[in-house]
Amino acid sequence: MSQESFIYSFVSRGTMILAEYTEFTGNFPAIAAQCLQRLPSSNDKFTYNCDHHTFNFLVEDGYAYCVVAKESVSKQISIAFLERMKADFKKRYGGGKADTAVAKSLNKEFGPIMKEHMKYIIDHAEEIEKLIKVKAQVSEVKSIMLGNIDKAIDRGVTITTLADKTENLRDQAQAYKKQGTQIRRKMWYQNMKIKLVVLGILLLLVLIIWLSICRGFDCTN
Repeated sequence: MSQESFIYSFVSRGTMILAEYTEFTGNFPAIAAQCLQRLPSSNDKFTYNCDHHTFNFLVEDGYAYCVVAKESVSKQISIAFLERMKADFKKRYGGGKADTAVAKSLNKEFGPIMKEHMKYIIDHAEEIEKLIKVKAQVSEVKSIMLGNIDKAIDRGVTITTLADKTENLRDQAQAYKKQGTQIRRKMWYQNMKIKLVVLGILLLLVLIIWLSICRGFDCTN
């Protein structure tokens, strides 16, 4: 990366620019200020493209950190610069000084610091890109692992559900078996009762016939 990769940078509270730095002339400060006016207030990262340059913003807790870079500079490198600048700014002015600072009152103090951060990022761009790739790979592996854990949990829930259903089916089968046994036993008792009644009737008929023929229990007479 060349020393001209970063063109312009600023830190603002809301839409008020507290510190800015550039070594170049052009209309990029005006364009960056216009972007700042339309910037969402939510904590996030934003990038706009204009005239072969990128206008990169990092918004956090009411403060906006901006860097204008050549289009050839990757977004990750620009964001790495903004993160570095933000950390330094919060370390220096986190005690409340930035909350009461007026427009561009921190130029003299923080402007040279922004220049140093630009130079550091440009000089170490290759190492930073490698580090970003490693972090991305770690994040990807982490996402895959979390996904596998979620799937395992889902499978665990499914297995548990199937186990519960199997247990319920086994209980129902045992209940049906018990009920079937009771029904068969009841039917057996009913059949035996019918058989005993029929047998009793037959014995009674035989006895009646016997008595009518023999005129008593003794048929020898």
